[in-house]
Amino acid sequence: MRIVIQRCRRASVAIGGRLKSSIGAGMLVLVGVEDADTEEDIDWLCRKTVALRIFDDEQGVMNLPVTEVSDSGILVVSQFTLMASTKKGNRPSYIHASKPDFAVPMYERFVARLQEFFGKPVLTGEFGADMQVELINDGPVTILIDSHRRE
Repeated sequence: MRIVIQRCRRASVAIGGRLKSSIGAGMLVLVGVEDADTEEDIDWLCRKTVALRIFDDEQGVMNLPVTEVSDSGILVVSQFTLMASTKKGNRPSYIHASKPDFAVPMYERFVARLQEFFGKPVLTGEFGADMQVELINDGPVTILIDSHRRE
């Protein structure tokens, strides 16, 4: 499983021109699932996500996790293209991206587990939908985490 975390001032996702979800300051988390992913990957990534100290403290130093930032939110969006392989040629291959029958339940478990650790509702896009995602990246701070590499 791969995720991209973007610290944001605000983020939203629209589907068919209609706003689905929106947050103010917090994290936009893009999630890619592959068939080798397990519950352990979900648990590790969710714990890591809410513990990352990427928000500024009173001195302006990135020292706080999202759980210690008042009024923070998390918006999770599925993104199979995170599993792209560009090893051969210039057209990305998505052979490692899971099919919906596996990916949807894994994505839903990721969101549910993240919500447990965050302690507040986690907003989402819609799996498989053509989404328009907007954000104002704060910093910018963008972090890629791969559960299989544990980094």
